[in-house]
Amino acid sequence: MASTLTHAVINGILGGGVYALMAVGLTLIFGVLDIINIAQGIMVILGAYLSYVLSVHLHLDLFVGLLVTVPAMFVIGVAIQWLFIRPLRGRDRTSMSLLASYAVAIIIEGLLYLAFGPNDVSLSASYVISGVHMLGFYLPYIYLYGFAMAVALVAALYLLLYRTRFGHSVRATMQDRTAAMLVGIDVNRVSALTYGIGVAVTAAGGMVFGATGGGFNPNSGYDLISRLLALIILGGLGSIGGALAAAVLMLTIESIVDIWQPTWSVAVFYAALVLVLMFRPAGLFGRQSARAQ
Repeated sequence: MASTLTHAVINGILGGGVYALMAVGLTLIFGVLDIINIAQGIMVILGAYLSYVLSVHLHLDLFVGLLVTVPAMFVIGVAIQWLFIRPLRGRDRTSMSLLASYAVAIIIEGLLYLAFGPNDVSLSASYVISGVHMLGFYLPYIYLYGFAMAVALVAALYLLLYRTRFGHSVRATMQDRTAAMLVGIDVNRVSALTYGIGVAVTAAGGMVFGATGGGFNPNSGYDLISRLLALIILGGLGSIGGALAAAVLMLTIESIVDIWQPTWSVAVFYAALVLVLMFRPAGLFGRQSARAQ
């Protein structure tokens, strides 16, 4: 039993890294734009399909393909922000942004159906089907690489936010959009670039998800967005580090519960979210005074 529990914990930690890759962009977008990007789930799937095209048709390695998919997703994110999010004004901006991002999700889903059809596809590579024996367990390389990439990505975002001039502008916009405008910060540019970055990082999450999820199709985004929203709420809306910690925590809990009651593992995932919010509404790492911590 001890070895089974240890294996479940390891699987949960590594699986949490995969979800963190998909969640950090969502919480970054909320931190700056104060909107919930409902389209984030389908963005992950779009990133997975872009990796699929590069892998199958151009025979690029999945990680090498990120050199193409990440910039491509950044451009898509900036375009979406300028076309669908930026024009929204007034007190209803947040609620209207939910509808706008949902419309974006429907459009992208429809385009993916036209291009690839409804059947499942998956990503494959040597490190997807092979692994290493560690601590007495067999660990696929893709999970190890995915977790390492999640940690590196969170660290890179921290450096961007706290060690660059652009990061200072981002944090100023997070704290007070009007004050940022008064001191000369182009908040529209900051918002567009931040939205682009938030979407770009999903290219990495989509690639790892496509290689570990057992197959995906244009409808898979709906399965993801509810979990991603739960993770960023639990970690604290706008907290990048919180997204990583919450992903690791919740996937570990789910993996442990799955040992005894597989049918309850998903329910416990959301029950834990409710319990945390009852005692800490801002989430585990969220603060009322600032979103990006």
